Amino acid sequence: MPALADLQADVRRALLSGDASELEPLLLGGSDGRKRLAIHQRHYASSLATALLDRFPATVWLVGSAFVRNAAQQFVRQRPPTRPCIAEYGEEFPAFLGAQALTGDVPYLGQFAELEWHLGRLSLAVDVPGPTTGDLTAFDPGALTDSRITLQPGVQLLRAQWAIDELMSLYLTDKAPDQFMLEPGDVWLELRGCRGELWMNRLARADFAFRAALAGGQWLGDAAMSAIEVDSAFDPGLALLHLLDERLVATIEARPAEGVE
Repeated sequence: MPALADLQADVRRALLSGDASELEPLLLGGSDGRKRLAIHQRHYASSLATALLDRFPATVWLVGSAFVRNAAQQFVRQRPPTRPCIAEYGEEFPAFLGAQALTGDVPYLGQFAELEWHLGRLSLAVDVPGPTTGDLTAFDPGALTDSRITLQPGVQLLRAQWAIDELMSLYLTDKAPDQFMLEPGDVWLELRGCRGELWMNRLARADFAFRAALAGGQWLGDAAMSAIEVDSAFDPGLALLHLLDERLVATIEARPAEGVE
């Protein structure tokens, strides 16, 4: 009898590649153990593909279930789950979709699917208690630039080369115009989710640069410089007040003094 780890590896290989050579001696009982294994192989691939389709209903709406299911079946074989929670499976699927042949006709498919992935994830987000503008009085104005600001868990910044937010709005509002054409052009999106509510906002490029830098862990002063490089008229103080007024800030933490952990 093989060790448990070896047995698990053999089962995984049989499900993913169809190679059941190592398992065949263990397929006892019945007339043909390989047929029973084939049932599990089909169920594995079908259940994961269905889970992906359920995560991307707007993408199915856009290009049809046949194309998305075919891509999902390929994705399942090439990139099986690496986490035990199936609800977390599919983060790489938008990029996989974007590499498919159909993107010649729908070049924004991958970005649209990525937008949908984030909206699905953010719909489950819950805000944490955050600071208000009044809490800024606790900070030395000269030291405020040396603070790190974290955004609420339900915030995602997304740059796209197409107006995919307009297309998503059509899906979410169940509106289907006779004609709709997306023209290429950069948009800077802020996605917001909290307790099942979702918002999509377009940002000015400098505001996006500022907020994306904060989300990436930059100090406030560095994030401000990133935005000023985009637009010399950018006002970091006003931008910070807007973040607080919009309840997008989770924490403000001063940089530790040198030598202090």
